[in-house]
Amino acid sequence: LSGLDPAQPYFQGTPTEVRLDKSDADFVDVIHTDSAPTIPNLGFGISPAIGHIDFYPNGGEQMPGCGKNPVSQIVDLDGIWEGTRDFVACNHLRSYKYYSDSIVYPDGFLGYPCASYDLFQSGNCFPCPEEGCPNMGHYADKFKDKYKNDFVKFYLNTGEARDFPLWRYKVTVTLSGKSKVKGYVNVALYGSDGNTKQYQITKGTLKPDNTYTAYIDAEVNVGEVTKVKFLWNNNWINPTFPKLGAATITVEAGETR
Repeated sequence: LSGLDPAQPYFQGTPTEVRLDKSDADFVDVIHTDSAPTIPNLGFGISPAIGHIDFYPNGGEQMPGCGKNPVSQIVDLDGIWEGTRDFVACNHLRSYKYYSDSIVYPDGFLGYPCASYDLFQSGNCFPCPEEGCPNMGHYADKFKDKYKNDFVKFYLNTGEARDFPLWRYKVTVTLSGKSKVKGYVNVALYGSDGNTKQYQITKGTLKPDNTYTAYIDAEVNVGEVTKVKFLWNNNWINPTFPKLGAATITVEAGETR
């Protein structure tokens, strides 16, 4: 049984007979997309974990792409009817859009077990544990027998619009060069199944021999990494033409570790 942002008003805090609960089926998975408090935030979805596994994409409260201005959202690509509905309940309705995308992407929407979204964002719950991460949505039941007792929360990030799945990588760059400069470092991943756009790894003072780490949520699962593109730029024209390179770059895929 898959709960797509089960309702909060009149249901949160009620006995299990009244609301969705893990006792309702052999396996209950839940996607929380609008779990901010109804008062004052108008969240429509229930926030506690209530299934065998509970997914909190983007933290479960505010979905990317739902903060657009009303006009652009109402006159959306999907037409005025869907646009108006999305404006009123965009976060709430993301749950079924993620679910339908999950059917098309069996390897997408990996949920990382974590105590909180902040810890997930800072990389504390990366990579997936040895037994792997469940896929939010249609293929969550691959994990049917792994979580029987406790309530487990899984976190992940999604895109702002279709296609929604993102794949998480840890990228670590050690710089080489003679002098420090101010600027930024970008990295793009190339692999057997596709390439990513450039992602910023760090910005500010760039020091040779220093190591910088970032977690990127890429729009493609690149598969086996074949090449990494490294770019740096300084913020203003520097007459000394400083040179920077990457001594090493390490890429870790969340799923396969």
